[in-house]
Amino acid sequence: MASTFGALFRVATFGESHGGGVGVVVDGCPPRLALDLADIQADLDRRRPGQSRLVTQRAESDTAEILSGVFGGYTTGTPIAILVRNSDARPEAYEHLRDVYRPSHADYTYDTKYGFRDWTGGGRASARETIGRVAAAAIARKLLHSATGVEVLGWVQSVRDIEAATDPDTVTRADVEAGPTRCPDPAAAEAMVEAIEAARRDGDSLGGVVQCVCRGVPAGLGEPVFDKLEAALAGAMLSLPAAKGFEIGSGFGGTRLSGLAHNDPFTADTGDGIHTASNRSGGVQGGISNGENIVVRVAFKPTSTIASKQQTVTRGGEAATLAARGRHDPCVLPRAVPMVEAMALLVLADHWLRQTAIDVLPPLPDRP
Repeated sequence: MASTFGALFRVATFGESHGGGVGVVVDGCPPRLALDLADIQADLDRRRPGQSRLVTQRAESDTAEILSGVFGGYTTGTPIAILVRNSDARPEAYEHLRDVYRPSHADYTYDTKYGFRDWTGGGRASARETIGRVAAAAIARKLLHSATGVEVLGWVQSVRDIEAATDPDTVTRADVEAGPTRCPDPAAAEAMVEAIEAARRDGDSLGGVVQCVCRGVPAGLGEPVFDKLEAALAGAMLSLPAAKGFEIGSGFGGTRLSGLAHNDPFTADTGDGIHTASNRSGGVQGGISNGENIVVRVAFKPTSTIASKQQTVTRGGEAATLAARGRHDPCVLPRAVPMVEAMALLVLADHWLRQTAIDVLPPLPDRP
């Protein structure tokens, strides 16, 4: 089972939802980066369960431990291992799922692939695996901000058909964190709370879209063919649990425009570099960042675990009915925000290191 991501900034996550713990090993982080637990814990706190009434009430503090790779408050250049122990695991609560497949979960597909599965909460298929991603991305965030000033910010753009009015150029973290939905539009956020709570009461769940902006990304990141920056971002986002769709810039809406209307005209350099007058490209052209804000959207399906009865089958193929028990998110969107940020940060850190690896010689004589 592949659990490694990245070429130069490499992360390998480990652990299961109801095992002893989860975590990550980060390999390739440069030495001498100032780093302490607070940098990592801040993002883990935004991802953890139980942070509001809108999410699962599993009681986990998600407290991180740095096991290696940091000394005296600085990275050493060696692998950084981070562990988060599970303190509220209840594997016995899933005994009734030992021989039953949950609809729209990975139960059947894992069993088909491996001939064996961890039925205690989904094992590696659980969103708890993303703790390692978020912890690793906290390091990437510190690295990118220290080196280039990059800022990555996500928010809930929509829940079901409730759409927020937002401007990716001006949204702030304070706006996003002002309420439990992580939607920066107060009116939309209030409607989202009502919709999510109604779905919970009905034994149902809701999906939606997380939007993310990456500001201050230098031009030149990404590869022109198979490792295009938008392709790396798409693969990263769609690797998240419950992710079902990805857009960058104008996305699918751009298909309704003509080329003349869709193109981003360049403006003359007035001292702050070359820029475009619009940003329908979403900050990436030809697979390479152009220096404008990178704007992506990730669609998440309604949570598969719901309290209503559903038709399913046993491992032997016999008909059965199933209603979920225990703790689950009626809507994954509020906790998906730091996960989307994490994958954007991991991609950008990896491609920034790739670019610095080729920018070692001076410019050609005829170039400024």
